[in-house]
Amino acid sequence: MTGDLRERFWERFGLDDLNDAEWEAVCDGCGRCCVLKFQDEDDSELYYTSVTCRNFDSESCRCKNYERRTELVPNCIKLTPESVDENLDWMPKTCAYRLLREGKPLYEWHPLVSGDPRSVSEAGKSISGNHVSEEFVHEDDLRNFIVKDR
Repeated sequence: MTGDLRERFWERFGLDDLNDAEWEAVCDGCGRCCVLKFQDEDDSELYYTSVTCRNFDSESCRCKNYERRTELVPNCIKLTPESVDENLDWMPKTCAYRLLREGKPLYEWHPLVSGDPRSVSEAGKSISGNHVSEEFVHEDDLRNFIVKDR
């Protein structure tokens, strides 16, 4: 582990007590937070799609413009220890921030546990290869891209 990451910090400290490097390391890089979601007006159900933000980099499974993401995409939510609670509903059930906030352990495929950043993809938890950029989908067609697994 690098110097800014305390040993097994995710098991020893709450999200509110992490330093910046640890906070960023909690992200497993699955890319699921970068898919477009919508809430149905009729049933208030939250739906995930296989359509990603135009700033999603499918090779790294990360944002191409991470530092400027909220400036470039105004409805992009910047997760902070304070905002996690407000956003738990839309976060994937496998999201490490969500798991830790709920007092649950990280999955064995999480890079902090496995020691391998490829373990997310190898476990089939990454959206890499299973998405299309919003650049190629009209907003009215989002319903055609709803996925069951989140």
